[in-house]
Amino acid sequence: MNSVKRVAFYTLGCKVNQYETESIKKQLTDMGYEEVDFTEAAELYIVNSCTVTSIADRKTRNILRRAKKSNENALVIATGCYAQTNAGDLEEIEEIDYVIGNSDKGAILNLVKTIEDGGDVARTLHRNIFDANEYEELEFSTLREMTRAYIKIQDGCNNFCSYCKIPFARGKSRSRRIESVVEESRKLAAEGFKELIIIGINLGAYGEDLDEGMNFEDLLREISKVDGIERIRIGSMYPDKITDEFIEQMRSNVKLMPHLHISLQSCDDKVLAGMKRNYDSSVIRDRLLKLKAAVPEMEYTADVIVGFPGEDVEGFKNTCDVIEEIGFSDLHIFQYSDRENTVASKLPGKVSPSVKKERAKALEEVELKMFETNTKTYIGETVKVLVEESKHGKSYGYTENYLRTEIADYVGQANEIIEVEINQLKKGMLSGVKK
Repeated sequence: MNSVKRVAFYTLGCKVNQYETESIKKQLTDMGYEEVDFTEAAELYIVNSCTVTSIADRKTRNILRRAKKSNENALVIATGCYAQTNAGDLEEIEEIDYVIGNSDKGAILNLVKTIEDGGDVARTLHRNIFDANEYEELEFSTLREMTRAYIKIQDGCNNFCSYCKIPFARGKSRSRRIESVVEESRKLAAEGFKELIIIGINLGAYGEDLDEGMNFEDLLREISKVDGIERIRIGSMYPDKITDEFIEQMRSNVKLMPHLHISLQSCDDKVLAGMKRNYDSSVIRDRLLKLKAAVPEMEYTADVIVGFPGEDVEGFKNTCDVIEEIGFSDLHIFQYSDRENTVASKLPGKVSPSVKKERAKALEEVELKMFETNTKTYIGETVKVLVEESKHGKSYGYTENYLRTEIADYVGQANEIIEVEINQLKKGMLSGVKK
């Protein structure tokens, strides 16, 4: 390799993947690498892949093929979820030098060192067994995003939903020990971060694999004790993991922000059964409405899949009706696509692409209507906003319940929390003035 060692990263998918890229990046920069943009010439390209949809698979392959266009002699490493589940497919792409599955992601640093020293390395590292102690490698390699910092507390999933490849890509649920999470929280507070976002693949399963008898609610209590941390956000929750204990914490713990991203997928009982979601629409309604009653300022966002096999007109309507009843400020809408080797890929009753497209558009209209109806209630209200950026004489940030807000005629400091009086709505956001 050249004396000036450059590395470029491309990360697809969720915040967990982005968090893990930060860990790899820190290790390589400590080793002497300089990070450059993925479009620039580098000696090493690392693509952290996603496989949650067929579109993500295709994008991963395209990005990997592009990597060597800036430097045909570069090393290209594919890692992440798609590298774990489809290593054989990636081995057929000649532009890729090494395929490293999630289960061996922590070995990338040693792989690079071995290559630099002229040693031999197997082209593919890909085990089906995941290291239960992998969090020791990721400790303190925190993803920082503007004024927020992310902490990964859990990986893997035991649910095996019928449409999902993630358990095959990330293994069984594994929890990071509370002491490690709290220590990282203290370090971030010392750096000046006021807001933490707790991330994982199935957060509600936190602690089920630990011997201490601690659960997710226990972890939230311990993080809340850290001085300097003023806001704690929870990345994503399954409806059935919203326990009464969790609801009480959301009601009484002032550091827990009144926003949840819900892994919803559907609100129709037949579709939920086909998805193997382990609960029905009554659980969704009961848990989310009960939490909203306890925390009136609570806002929900959600992931929803349309066009799952067997979803008929009535089933889609049931989903729309429950979503409207509960009220969501934003929806991430996915059109169902078969994932190889999943139960759902073999189910009858496939929905045509045109119908899936129509349903996605109809749900987008429901989403827009909900947002406009809900946000009108904030006009005249005063909200607290964590400033993230300022430009063109205005500042922008998020309310406690995760509504993007513009502060007119005010240039604030990043990481500053201010009170804002909302006086109008703009496309996709609130707008107001500093009080």
